[in-house]
Amino acid sequence: MRRITTWLLSTVSALVLLFSYHTSTGQGATTVALGDANADGAAAPDTASGDGTSSGSSDGSSSSSSSSSDSSSATPSPSTTKKSSSSAAKTYTGDAIQTRYGPVQVEITVKGGRITKSAVTQVPWSDHRDQEINGYAVPILNDEAVQAQDAGIDMVSGATFTSDGYIQSLQSAIDQANL
Repeated sequence: MRRITTWLLSTVSALVLLFSYHTSTGQGATTVALGDANADGAAAPDTASGDGTSSGSSDGSSSSSSSSSDSSSATPSPSTTKKSSSSAAKTYTGDAIQTRYGPVQVEITVKGGRITKSAVTQVPWSDHRDQEINGYAVPILNDEAVQAQDAGIDMVSGATFTSDGYIQSLQSAIDQANL
């Protein structure tokens, strides 16, 4: 059942990416801050920022593009905690980990001493290949983090850089939550 769900999520993510793809000619590497997951579990992009570096896929192949003069960034604060009673859910945002293709940042929700949700707030999203890789890998990494309840999760094949950044940021968030 899990494989069917994973396949379905990756297929839906790929279709969303296919229909939302736009050329990135003349732009620098772009990262996308991802909001909460949609009803189907796939994360949806909120904003994009250019950092003026070369772009490429998250794992191995790369393509270069000209740099962008837009250096604005949609980076959340390093630590965001929703304050309320001790039994209420709290969120913790891990450090933004700089990978070869851009930053990866994870936010976890903790309730009753357990991770109830893990979501990416930043991930490389500069070109079609980044979107394809991260659209597939991020839902898997999010599920693994919630199931494992720690940062000892498996890397996703084909998404080595994203997986490594995800695990490091996840550990940072877990450290903040004192789990």
